[in-house]
Amino acid sequence: VQLQASGGGLVQAGDSLRLSCAASGRTFSTYTMGWFRQAPGKEREFVAAINRSTRYADSVKGRFTISRDSAKNTVYLQMNSLEPEDTAVYYCAGSRGIGGDSSSSTTYDYWGQGTQVTVSS
Repeated sequence: VQLQASGGGLVQAGDSLRLSCAASGRTFSTYTMGWFRQAPGKEREFVAAINRSTRYADSVKGRFTISRDSAKNTVYLQMNSLEPEDTAVYYCAGSRGIGGDSSSSTTYDYWGQGTQVTVSS
């Protein structure tokens, strides 16, 4: 089971990016999938999750959108109106369990390697 995150880069404030997380080894259509991020010197924090519904951190609500393409076994994070505070390494994660707090990193069983997002002011 592997998760491969991609799509990060260096952008200016106000720009958009779309991150992708491709899953291999299993069909993740029924899994809870999430995105987390970790800025330098800070703890990893929840960004967004998707199962039957979506959930977002307050800091990204209205700007970020999580979605999934089950046919491609891929989860996306569309990030609009990026701010310098969004600068971090972004990680995708997958949970095979039912229930659990989708905003907690301990809920997740699988993690991608991370992709760097840098937003300049």
